Amino acid sequence: MTAPVAHPGPDGVDLVLDTDVLVLGGGPAGTWAALAAREAGAAVILADKGYVGTSGATAPSNTGALYLPDPAQRAALIAKRWPGTHGLADRAWLERTMEISFRRIDQLADKGYPFPVDETGQTYRANLRGPDYMRFMRKLVLEAGVRVLDHSPAQELLVDGEGTVAGAAGYSRQQNQRWRVRAGAVVIATGGCAFLSKALGCNVLTGDGYLMAAEAGAVMSGMEFSSVYGIAAAHASVTKGLPFFWATLTHEDGSPVEPKGDRATTIASAHVSGRTVYAKLDKADEAMRGWLRRSQPNCFLPFDRLGIDPFTQRFPVGLRLEGTVRGTGGIRLTDETCATGVPGLYAAGDAATREEIGGASTGAGGPNASWAIATGALSGAAAAVFARTAGTGRALRAIGGAGLRPSDGGSAIAADEVVRAVQAEMLPPERNLFRTGAGLDASRDRLDGVWTEIAARPLSGDPVRVREAAAMAATARWIVASARQRPETRGINRRTDRPLTDPDQARRILSGGLGRVWARPVPETTVTRSGVPS
Repeated sequence: MTAPVAHPGPDGVDLVLDTDVLVLGGGPAGTWAALAAREAGAAVILADKGYVGTSGATAPSNTGALYLPDPAQRAALIAKRWPGTHGLADRAWLERTMEISFRRIDQLADKGYPFPVDETGQTYRANLRGPDYMRFMRKLVLEAGVRVLDHSPAQELLVDGEGTVAGAAGYSRQQNQRWRVRAGAVVIATGGCAFLSKALGCNVLTGDGYLMAAEAGAVMSGMEFSSVYGIAAAHASVTKGLPFFWATLTHEDGSPVEPKGDRATTIASAHVSGRTVYAKLDKADEAMRGWLRRSQPNCFLPFDRLGIDPFTQRFPVGLRLEGTVRGTGGIRLTDETCATGVPGLYAAGDAATREEIGGASTGAGGPNASWAIATGALSGAAAAVFARTAGTGRALRAIGGAGLRPSDGGSAIAADEVVRAVQAEMLPPERNLFRTGAGLDASRDRLDGVWTEIAARPLSGDPVRVREAAAMAATARWIVASARQRPETRGINRRTDRPLTDPDQARRILSGGLGRVWARPVPETTVTRSGVPS
């Protein structure tokens, strides 16, 4: 394997590089993929929309991880979590994720990651403090010889004449230049889509990887499991839900808020009826208050800045959509190497469907963090192997469509206008959380209209935002189509007109397409030995 090589660029492209493996996305999954590919001997380039080490949902947060050395602990966790998957997870993937997460977290310790030490001198390895973790991962990838392109979002994939993915092209924000990387294989680890809801760390997560993968022929799975809303103080973007376990919820007049399921659903129900909800964390005793402040320090910064004591003073609360960042929808994986079914293309982390471990429910912090570690490591290693078989000197073509190459021309549409139109369907709980068949049909028609316009006409605005707008529109259409194909309530797919779970619908929903979006259940004949669709 050779080191990344630079070449003179064609017209309009300022930086051209060759490498073995190109990783798109610099969060946990992307950095683990880059490390694994280097361990396998590949030359690696990692391109991120932000600055590797600070961008994405993990960097500003504190997250747990599955660190379970004892097989009995792992079996107990699977038994505990299995009912919540509603029959759509895969036990083999759960076991694989825990094993790889355990080994890779030990690798972090061996490399010198500063895990906390308890009073007995034992390190506590089931928690990763986001800023330290991602700063450490940046250090590791640079030490490993990975070339990092910061502030350089990928915008489209490159394929050869056989349709094999062989690189990507993008835009460097700080250099204001176009880049193109030819690669033997590509890993998409660009995260999920939160539709620019302003949830902490999520505003760089706009479904870019989904769109690029779909343009190459990849398929989505579980996109209906995307309506996760995080609870936040109305004045803040931090959506950590843990402190709200100790919250009393009241209306403007001080009367208690009637529970409507979980806390997010309760708050959403009140908002839909036009009422503001206030919270006070007064159920936490003194010891718990101290623990919460130590374990979740970023949750309390917004209160401290405004002089609010959330344990004794009530404050208005809101909801911020976390979409597939916390839901389970994403690019379908076809095997344990994180292949996508498109030659040369792999997916990891939130970009890949997490149905394998979460089924119909959100995985939550620990499982999601471990999924990023495991799929990152698996995809990077597999991409390195694939790259060894990839031919050189192939003629490549860029395959990006909407936002880059309008089919008809005409007057431009402002990208921000497209974003607002998509958000109007995805952000309001009355449309995306409390779903109905009629409501989904109406959203489908409006989103189809948006897509028809942006596929045909140029988009104006920031060169990164125009592609984000297209990716958000595509993602929203797969979500709506998949939810329409699941006329039941299962996990985080809630249908107010179909409130019951139908045992006959314990199958995954695949979706795809761009001009004509489709969604369909996985045929029974593809059910695997582990009891779930492949």
